[in-house]
Amino acid sequence: HNDDVNDILDVVETICDLTPLNLQRAAAATLEAHNRGLALLLTTHRERAELYVEQFRSKSLTVTIEAADC
Repeated sequence: HNDDVNDILDVVETICDLTPLNLQRAAAATLEAHNRGLALLLTTHRERAELYVEQFRSKSLTVTIEAADC
């Protein structure tokens, strides 16, 4: 989710540190969230998604879990 607190470069770096996304994909997702309010980072199983939520929260970033369309 976009916020008015965290620096864009810090967000990109955090995404790269916490997820398997490369710099280009992390930057694209960050800019999408900045412009649209949110972006899809990745799809994974629920337990891993919950871990990501906690990890991002520890870095003062907000992420949410959405159920996959079946």
